Amino acid sequence: MQQNLIYLADSYCKQCAAKVLALLSENQVVLDNNIFYPQGGGQPFDIGTIVKVSDGKKFAVMSVKKVDGLVVVEVDNAGLAPGDEVECKLNWERRYMLMRMHTAAHILASVFYRNTGAQITGNQIDIDRSRFDFSIPQFDRAMMERCVQQANAEIAKGLDVRIYDLPREEAMKIEGVVKLAGALPPSITTLRIVDIGGIDVQADGGTHVKNTREIGTVEVVKLENKGAVNKRLYFALK
Repeated sequence: MQQNLIYLADSYCKQCAAKVLALLSENQVVLDNNIFYPQGGGQPFDIGTIVKVSDGKKFAVMSVKKVDGLVVVEVDNAGLAPGDEVECKLNWERRYMLMRMHTAAHILASVFYRNTGAQITGNQIDIDRSRFDFSIPQFDRAMMERCVQQANAEIAKGLDVRIYDLPREEAMKIEGVVKLAGALPPSITTLRIVDIGGIDVQADGGTHVKNTREIGTVEVVKLENKGAVNKRLYFALK
């Protein structure tokens, strides 16, 4: 079953026409064209609506996930069937906030990696605040705050964000291309690369803004010492 995963090519696509390819259950839908991002990589799933063209019945998108390689959209009611033509619409305000957060997170990760060699051991992007766990031996609050200041300086440059695919072997030659420790299964042969103005080049499957000016300013919410190695940063955007 082939799906066109629109969010991978165009994070700004807010709505699209689609056809129901299959149902995994009465309210779990597989679409041929899909704009809804599935939960993964620390980024939450998208929400929105699906409208059945034939009768105008509206379905709320409750969650989105990957099942056996397919992106599956869970809706709030039964009533869709294979072959149905539908119109899909994102909750754009929520998606755009997650895009801003995600691109900011990449820049933060790059600055921390550049300054300390730290990899990310855990992360969670959200609309109000996001968090990163870094592998840094010492809890140095001043150093972490300096990294955030440097990240904001990079964001303010208005860097363009490019997204492209590379064969795994070629991509792995890029230093720091995988910053989330243990996050790259051997089965993945082609990597989707997110390049933020050359300061951060990273394998990633999420949604991002086109230019860093869209992010705003990163603000530290909280810093925590989570153990011998792990340090946690909570941040928000202004």
